[in-house]
Amino acid sequence: QVQLVESGGGLVQAGGSLRLSCAASGRTFSSYGMGWFRQGTGKEREFVAAISWSTGNTYYADSVKGRFTISRDNDKNTEYLQMNSLKPEDTAVYYCAAAGRPPLWSERSYDYWGQGTQVIVSS
Repeated sequence: QVQLVESGGGLVQAGGSLRLSCAASGRTFSSYGMGWFRQGTGKEREFVAAISWSTGNTYYADSVKGRFTISRDNDKNTEYLQMNSLKPEDTAVYYCAAAGRPPLWSERSYDYWGQGTQVIVSS
């Protein structure tokens, strides 16, 4: 089992920044990588970004490339999502997830999910 706890969501104006954190505990060594997904109101959950634990390779959705940065601290078993130049369309509940296998952009690769943290970007 892997437990994931997100933090860092909130309300921000368009153009602003937020940093999300996801602290992992439990059998984290069994994870292939970590990712972030988001779900806006009335929308399906979508991939945002992911990072491989072993290689550090990162993957991003086209909609966030150049604005969001995913990183990890292996010693703390924590991943981060730095979100800059936020837009109203980034408003969503953001979920941290742990993947047991590739590909990291696919929701089906993820076995464990956090409870989600709300991000609201006002125009």
